[in-house]
Amino acid sequence: MKLPNSTYTARAWALADIAPDFRVEDVWMLPAGGSPDEFPELVRQIAAGEGAFEGERFAVLIYVARQKLGAWFGWDRPEHGLGTRAISLRERLPQDAGYERGPDQRGAPWTSVYCTDREWVTEYASRTVHALMLVGWVPEGGVHRGEMTVLVRPNGVLGRLYMAGIRPFRRLVVNPAFFRMVERNWDKSRADRRPGVQ
Repeated sequence: MKLPNSTYTARAWALADIAPDFRVEDVWMLPAGGSPDEFPELVRQIAAGEGAFEGERFAVLIYVARQKLGAWFGWDRPEHGLGTRAISLRERLPQDAGYERGPDQRGAPWTSVYCTDREWVTEYASRTVHALMLVGWVPEGGVHRGEMTVLVRPNGVLGRLYMAGIRPFRRLVVNPAFFRMVERNWDKSRADRRPGVQ
């Protein structure tokens, strides 16, 4: 479920102080909830990407089309990525904060920045945009639930046009497919961990 962008600023995320120059693209409630100590399991599942886009033909088609466009126009060349055109957000982390790096996402171009007991941040950079994904664990009604925020810093006019062009595909196809994967994996792992389940 999509949440108002103001949801991000209402939370006391460490990321807000680390990346004030990134704008919120969107905020979503994730189909995963549980106890305070289950957040590492959610991070592990998303990073592993098990069953990613399983049965999601349209999402796969969009992903392949994006890869081809990136190759044709040179958007994803190494000189446009992290450490070259874009400085990794890890360079901004307070030296004395002791942030753990966290896992990278398998099969995806996202690199982990840091992971705490309630927020995990990954980043991606290309010729078009430097993007961040925050997965958080939010207390609500006696339980905790997952929340995902995407923040971006477009690279000039090209970046703004790119974000405007992909926005409907992200919101209508790619994100819902991602959320279905999260829900499948979360429900399965909770059932496997439930006492008495074989």
